[in-house]
Amino acid sequence: MNEEFVGALKELVKEKGICEDLLFTTIQDAMVAAYKKNYANANTNAQNVKVNIDRESGEIHVYAQKTIVDEVYDDITEISIEEAKEISPKSEVDDIISIEVTPKNFGRVAAQLAKQVVTQRIKEAERSIIYDEYKEKEFDIITGTILRKDKGIVFVNLGKLEGIIGPNEQIPNEEYKFNEKLKLYIVEVKNGSKGPQIHVSRTHPGLVKRLFELEVPEIFEGVVEIKNISREAGSRSKIAVYSNNEEVDPMGACVGPKGVRVQSIVNELKNEKIDIIKWSKNPEEFIANSLSPAKVLSVVVYEESKSCQVVVDDNQLSLAIGKEGQNVRLAAKLTNWKIDIKSKSQKEAQDEEDERILNTEVEIDNETTTDLNELEISEDIEVDDLIDTEASIEKIEE
Repeated sequence: MNEEFVGALKELVKEKGICEDLLFTTIQDAMVAAYKKNYANANTNAQNVKVNIDRESGEIHVYAQKTIVDEVYDDITEISIEEAKEISPKSEVDDIISIEVTPKNFGRVAAQLAKQVVTQRIKEAERSIIYDEYKEKEFDIITGTILRKDKGIVFVNLGKLEGIIGPNEQIPNEEYKFNEKLKLYIVEVKNGSKGPQIHVSRTHPGLVKRLFELEVPEIFEGVVEIKNISREAGSRSKIAVYSNNEEVDPMGACVGPKGVRVQSIVNELKNEKIDIIKWSKNPEEFIANSLSPAKVLSVVVYEESKSCQVVVDDNQLSLAIGKEGQNVRLAAKLTNWKIDIKSKSQKEAQDEEDERILNTEVEIDNETTTDLNELEISEDIEVDDLIDTEASIEKIEE
């Protein structure tokens, strides 16, 4: 190797972000392995060889390391104190001395080997750098450009890498057009045999959360907090928000002036409906809010079963349940409560039926009590009659 080669290595170090020490150490280790394979002989212990590279001139030197002793028993690993002092006058017994054993043509072999090692190390370093870069973005959003769709999988350009949108991460009926730019949620970044692999999503609730964080400064600053999100991608989402500042309306902050903030998110999600719900630590209030846009008359919760019964006006029942049960389903996911919805008339009818059943049970209990009393009286009479009969027989016998 020469100065130009070393200079090129240092330029690569700067350009690729590779650690210089790691690169030179790797090259030296590779040269040690090459020396052991091609040049080690009976006079050199391959296990005690080291290679030094001058990082300025590129000069390479191979050294065999031997222990200084008073009396030599192993020529390969030991050297006498007298011979050591000829090499280095300051040598002392038990020191390790390096003796140069650089082969004449080792520079050419070393240069070729260094080139191979550097190429491989650059590939590994680039993969590692890219992996670390995208790993930091995991569970965040990124803008991608659609490249192609193959066998149900959409491939997107994320800058330095391609991302994958799997079938389950695609919004139903959403078209993915070539060169279209989309916001995507990074679900997972992992190292594969061919380098980093990035899985992104258009359906993950985290996408909605990150979009609100981008559009709503109050959320980004921590004044407004997103408590939970339930989503049926491409159709509807519900987001529960709470304000840590009484003077800030969490729903108003998310909607924005003239609805501009939420509309921007709706546009990004291709007109997916978004219900912004005010979160409350009171379960009755939170459940009632979650069924928006329906208006709730009453909520009764059952803590043991984590379920509740909700009553709405008759004209609000279909709205509360939603098309194919979507509204109540999303509300249940948002609140983590099982929700049973009844209209006011259904509730009244149920109450009447419950009262009728209760009254019937009371009547049956009363009848049963009466029958038992009569039976007891009858049994008492029979016993008295029996006693009288026995007395009469005793008198006759007398």
